[in-house]
Amino acid sequence: MSAKKIILVTGATAGIGKATALHLHAAGHRVIATGRNEKALAELRAAGLEAIALDVTSDVSIAAAKDEVDRLTSGHGLDVLVNNAGYGLFGPVEALSDADVRAQFDTNVFGLLAVTRAFVPAMRKRGAGRVINVSSVGGRMVFPLGGVYHATKFALEALTTALRMELRQFGIRVSVIEPGYIKTEFTATTMSLLRKYVSDESPYAAALQVGASADEAVARFAVGPESVARAIEHAATSRWPRARYVAPFYNAAGPWLMRLLPTWLTDWAFRRVSGLDGRPRLPAPASPAAALA
Repeated sequence: MSAKKIILVTGATAGIGKATALHLHAAGHRVIATGRNEKALAELRAAGLEAIALDVTSDVSIAAAKDEVDRLTSGHGLDVLVNNAGYGLFGPVEALSDADVRAQFDTNVFGLLAVTRAFVPAMRKRGAGRVINVSSVGGRMVFPLGGVYHATKFALEALTTALRMELRQFGIRVSVIEPGYIKTEFTATTMSLLRKYVSDESPYAAALQVGASADEAVARFAVGPESVARAIEHAATSRWPRARYVAPFYNAAGPWLMRLLPTWLTDWAFRRVSGLDGRPRLPAPASPAAALA
């Protein structure tokens, strides 16, 4: 096994982050799990992990977490930073409130940047380190109703590419992880945020109806977060980590097809299955409001 590493995982109290933290801990690494849910952090401590509070949207919280990491590691800092914290905001771009859009970017983009800025300097001074950003296959392709969420992941892809080139000279390797549809709490959070935009009177009522039932339609294709955790472990420990990991690997077919097929065709297909042509194609309740009741 590769040398034991000090690895911090953001958003480690649920979903991919929790699965990754537990997987890396089981592999023998020193894992510092972070998040906002104190009860979940206590459960991780009980499982043998170190766990500290971290709200990636708070400069005060980030500074406190950095000080605690310095204390725990006697000033060494991190060997690996896993930027996993994030969530999905879905709904028609026109209808989304400024507050919801800003909150989405604050967590998925600006929070990630702030955490990275906090922990990279120690890696740079030491001449070694890894930064692993959890994006999505949605960072290279866009589904209707997901415009703002996808925008944050497109931004993350660009930032990761720039960081990969900028930090290599200092011995820091940067990778991006692109999960597909994974069985986690992510969808429940997304649906709860979508609820406020669901209305029978909405001009997007048909698409919202389809979106409300889409999870059930595609759930049979979902896999657990273990494949993502394994990809993150490879990026964290391999001598030659890849720039990009798609997990599970077959989800790479989506972005590949988007490049291969003409735009008019993929637009038509997405509109048709999303209820944006006035003819919803997925089974759904009688009204979009009932779908998220």
